[in-house]
Parts: sequence; structure tokens; C-alpha cells
Amino acid sequence: MIETERLILRPFQKGDAEDLYEYLHEPMVHCFASMRLKSLDEAREEVAKRVKETEYLFAIVLKENSKVIGEIDAYPESGEPHKDENAVLDNFSPCWMLNKNYFGKGYAYEAAHAFFDYLFYEKGARRIYAYTEDYNASSQKLCEKLGMRREGMFMEFVSFVNDSDGNPIYENTIQYAILKKEWNK
Repeated sequence: MIETERLILRPFQKGDAEDLYEYLHEPMVHCFASMRLKSLDEAREEVAKRVKETEYLFAIVLKENSKVIGEIDAYPESGEPHKDENAVLDNFSPCWMLNKNYFGKGYAYEAAHAFFDYLFYEKGARRIYAYTEDYNASSQKLCEKLGMRREGMFMEFVSFVNDSDGNPIYENTIQYAILKKEWNK
């Protein structure tokens, strides 16, 4: 569990299904389209899966009322594309998602900052990088506020949704990153 001034980052619990459904029934950006939940029953099934993950996936919870307002996760990976079984897993690519009703209040920054501390100081991260779509200005602003540098833009990098004719809609993706030695400053 990670605690900040206004938030608790904790593993998901069985009672979190309604709050999860609230922000995943209509994901705000295309990259979360595959996570869309169609019913509260689906949300309960998803929470049952998430309850098992206690180290790298956290619900973002308001201290004042215990409401889950989002989530943040990142899993260790190698920075080496030709890794073997002895590769050091010291790269993390966090994913954050917040209930749209809680945008603009600084919760995403508060949660991500605490989570970055956790990854760098508890989980041995050397490098944290994030992808965001070129139209997602709020996520870009968050990356920059966290001290991440913009490393590049991948043109028509990935598709998460299709148009009305079933053709993939490719999105331009920006990559941001920060090293532990930069975070320490």
C-alpha cells in the first residue's frame, strides 16, 4: 500500500466492482478500448482477476471516502530487445487511468509521483517510460510535470479501434521517459 496526502494506492478488493465499472464502461482514450466493461457483472469478474495482483497494479483510492477513482500499473521488463533469461528487469512502463469525474484535481499527478517513487526505490527501476497518444494532452502534461522527457513520436504506431468500415485507425504515439538518476534530482 502506498499513501499520499489525499490518496491510497492499494491492491484491488472484491468490493471495488462498481467503482471500476464507473470508469471502464466508457474509457476516455482509445488505448483502453479493449478494457471496456459492458456490465457490472463483467466488472465483478475483472475485479476478481485484479485482486490477485498485489505488487504492480494498484487501485487509486480517495482517503476521504474510500472511493476507487482509477488505477495505475507497471510491470518489470528488460530494456534489451534481445534479452535472455538473465536480463535485468529494470524498465517499467506505467499505465494510469482516472475516472473522468476526478480530472483536473491533481490526483493523477499525486498517484503517479508516489508510484514512480515506489518503482524507483522499492522495485529497482532504472528507467520508467510512458506512451501517450498525440491527442491526449492531459497525459502529455502529466508526463512533463513528472519530469519525463519527450523521446519521440511514433507515427501511425498502433491501432486500438476501427472505423465504421472495420478498418484500423492508427494513432500517433509519443514516448516519454525518465531515469532514476534524473528522478533523484
